[in-house]
Amino acid sequence: MQFRTHTCGELRGADIGKNVTISGWYENLRKVSKNLGFLVLRDFYGVTQVVIETEEMMEQVDALNTETTLMVEGTVRERSSKNEALATGEIEVVPEKITVLGRCEHAALPFEIRRSKEADENARLRYRYLDLRNPAVKDRMILRSKIVADLRRRMTEQGFFEITTPILTCSSPEGARDYLVPSRNHPGKFYALPQAPQQFKQLLMASGFDKYFQIAPCFRDEDARADRSPGEFYQLDMEMAFAGQEDVFAVVEQVLPPVFEEYGLYETASKPPFTRIPYLESMDRFGTDKPDLRIKLELADITEVAGCGFGPFEGNVVKAVVCPAFPGSRKVIDKLCADVEVQTGRKCFWFKLGDDGNFAGGIAKFLPDYKDALVEKLGLKAGDLVLCAAGTLLEAQKTTGAALKIAAQAEPSYMDKERYEFCWIVDFPMYEIGEESGEIEFCHNPFSMPQGGLEALRNEEPLSILAYQYDLVCNGVELSSGAVRNHDPEIMIEAFEICGMTEEHVKAKFPAMYQAFTYGAPPHAGIAPGVDRMVMLIAGEESIREVIPFPMNKNAMDIMMGAPSEVDQKQLDDVHIAVVLPEKAEEAGE
Repeated sequence: MQFRTHTCGELRGADIGKNVTISGWYENLRKVSKNLGFLVLRDFYGVTQVVIETEEMMEQVDALNTETTLMVEGTVRERSSKNEALATGEIEVVPEKITVLGRCEHAALPFEIRRSKEADENARLRYRYLDLRNPAVKDRMILRSKIVADLRRRMTEQGFFEITTPILTCSSPEGARDYLVPSRNHPGKFYALPQAPQQFKQLLMASGFDKYFQIAPCFRDEDARADRSPGEFYQLDMEMAFAGQEDVFAVVEQVLPPVFEEYGLYETASKPPFTRIPYLESMDRFGTDKPDLRIKLELADITEVAGCGFGPFEGNVVKAVVCPAFPGSRKVIDKLCADVEVQTGRKCFWFKLGDDGNFAGGIAKFLPDYKDALVEKLGLKAGDLVLCAAGTLLEAQKTTGAALKIAAQAEPSYMDKERYEFCWIVDFPMYEIGEESGEIEFCHNPFSMPQGGLEALRNEEPLSILAYQYDLVCNGVELSSGAVRNHDPEIMIEAFEICGMTEEHVKAKFPAMYQAFTYGAPPHAGIAPGVDRMVMLIAGEESIREVIPFPMNKNAMDIMMGAPSEVDQKQLDDVHIAVVLPEKAEEAGE
């Protein structure tokens, strides 16, 4: 290559005596005297020590800021003091010439490159190009690249064809807000960026393609979380014709575990078949539809104590989780309960079984009449802690489910952490009552096949209908939702009518899919595990932003590029858009 004969991670003892050219970033200089110093040069592949041995060359280097890019031409020699921690630690380069390729004009950097992960997140995102120079950050991007390449290879080996689908499409009710793109040629009309390639992959099945996949970009205008990036993300999107739920499971169970085992923080992953847990059972046992099966704790129902005289229990469902031989003090337990309340907004209560066989602490004074029954039902032993919560069934489940997880984080013996534990959550309800609307809405994907088909839609109570929908969960993180698709136009219309959409509305909203199904579509099913979440789990990172090259911040802003940004009036005129900003609070009289 023009600027190097070797990379900064390549030279070894066998290269001693060679004339070489290396290029990279000037990382640091340990100056011993005016004519002796040790410069570390870093590139994508590693670091090499360069020994400065002349006063003239020392003056040249000393005048430069760190992170300047340099080309060093010189001779490889054996290091007198070897560094076994470095791949290049047995050699050094004695330069004959040092050339500045790209000058760093800033004497002070926003953060130290190798410690950038300790810097403020906004600083890291604003100077992401510097953050990515940190080998620890860069390695996450390399890991991501390897995982994506391996997923592609394994999907191809399973007989899938990679097909790209459109980015500019129509708005579709997928469960989140769309990003809209105004049309210049069609005033008043908009494209939408796809929340997922859902309709297109189903249309591919109707077109006669048997197995489709792609590493698909998806766009959703939703808030950030630790495991969710706002704006855009990528998923391993797949669909299979003439296939059902078990066929999808079989593919995923062959493709994912080897990838997790090869690249993961832990060496062990679930072997097929993964555990299957119905949604309602998962909520009842774990208080969540995203259970971490590494945790050895489960919920129990103790609603029989609702009449014990403790006000918050009165007339409510009461759920509990037993923490065997919990070693924490009263202060630790109170902190645990406080953390549950912060996370759920609901109170968590507790009591323990003492060495004397009686309940103690927390709400114990309300429970003496229930002691024998609870000890037998919960299998309590001296030293066991019981965490409990009350409310509606769902409230009690979710609160105690949060307590289960927080307790496992507090006490390592409750969790077999060093593995990837997958499971399928199955049999989701087809419909639910929307929290905001108060009306019947689709619980998951609106294009799912109801269990029982047309007969169930016409004859059963909507909230009792189950769907062929499933979630893939790993270590308490939802990696994906999937479903057996509704490929029958009659069933499709009936399903949407239950949510208040007429036949005409369905035909107008999904014209291509509806029409394609009227020409004879095969049964088909699919899933789309999130690539970002998979890499996050494999890398052992707490935040999904650590595995995305250029992530947005929590407010869905790219502060490096300045997006979203204002545009000039001509651009707005071209797409027939008038911007109407919300009134300021004081102008609105609020």
